[in-house]
Amino acid sequence: MTEQELFEQLDAWENIEIVAAAMLNDPVQFKTLIQLALNDTRPKSWRAAYLVDKIHDEKPELLQPYLPALIGQLQTEMNASKRRHWLKLISMNKISEEHIGFLFDYCIETFTSGKEAVAVRVHAMQILYNISEMEPVLKPEVLQIIEQEMEYHPTAGIRSRGKKLATKLFRQIQQNGD
Repeated sequence: MTEQELFEQLDAWENIEIVAAAMLNDPVQFKTLIQLALNDTRPKSWRAAYLVDKIHDEKPELLQPYLPALIGQLQTEMNASKRRHWLKLISMNKISEEHIGFLFDYCIETFTSGKEAVAVRVHAMQILYNISEMEPVLKPEVLQIIEQEMEYHPTAGIRSRGKKLATKLFRQIQQNGD
């Protein structure tokens, strides 16, 4: 199936589950889906990102080779729905050392931005926490940023995830004597 044929399939929601099932066992078609999700700028191309997310729920290993491309796409992605899916997927996978610096800076900017959708900000917060697990010296800074956002930009999503992560960070910092 070409990218155009796939896009046409994704245009109708009733096809999403059928396409997802077909892609679970076809890495070549999954690559076509990833390329569509990453490179297509048509308004409904976010459905490809949605489908990547759904397939990841069933077979996360299919996404592994494409994580660097997803991370790279964050630098230029204008579609908020795609950013939400990319950040969610990144938050659910191991982050390589080479991407920590970029993701930390990107996620701080995204998490503290009042212009971003709450779901995008929540996934950015989760990535900040995940990075602090890899780089414990960042825990106090991440805790401070989360507390600040919960105080100054409280939304249900920010408060809910923020309380959980702040509690974990506080306990970890106390245990380590930082």
